[in-house]
Amino acid sequence: MFCLSEIEHDLPIPPCLLNRPLISAIKEELERLFLDKVIANLGLCISIYDVHSVEGGFIFPGDGSAMYKVKFRMVVFRPFIGEILMGKIESSDEDCLRLSLGFFNDIYIPEHRIARPCKRGDDGIWVWLYEGEELPLDIGEEVRFRVLSIKYPPVPNEQKEDAKPFAPMEIIGETSGDGLGLPSWWGD
Repeated sequence: MFCLSEIEHDLPIPPCLLNRPLISAIKEELERLFLDKVIANLGLCISIYDVHSVEGGFIFPGDGSAMYKVKFRMVVFRPFIGEILMGKIESSDEDCLRLSLGFFNDIYIPEHRIARPCKRGDDGIWVWLYEGEELPLDIGEEVRFRVLSIKYPPVPNEQKEDAKPFAPMEIIGETSGDGLGLPSWWGD
């Protein structure tokens, strides 16, 4: 779910940070630039782990910022395909369940990947029909799911007013399979 990624970046350090120790100033700028942001095909940046090397320190005329070539490692959230995770059900509609890990909310379980047979109740909640019982997938419940794919959609040029907010990373999962779904379904 979490991994270390090594990155090389040309980093300008603004003049207001040049009076601080160099590594401290570099970490602060890297955190400002990367934390809580998604890098396509890499994942969601969680924290700066360490700084490996710093080269440069050039100040370009008319700029005032010192430019450094920095190699660093960053902790990144990027689950692998097939990984089993626990998430909380945020919403339920006719197309899918939307789950949250607390720090990441763009996890979708499409209708055809919910445990079968299932139906959508009058209250809009998906229900698994198992041996004559109705087992609901209520909002706020913890659910175990398998990661099927990770998408990094392109940034749209325009977005309609009523469109859902753009998500730079989406996880598609499933709750159909042994041990998946609500833990209470499977006992101890």
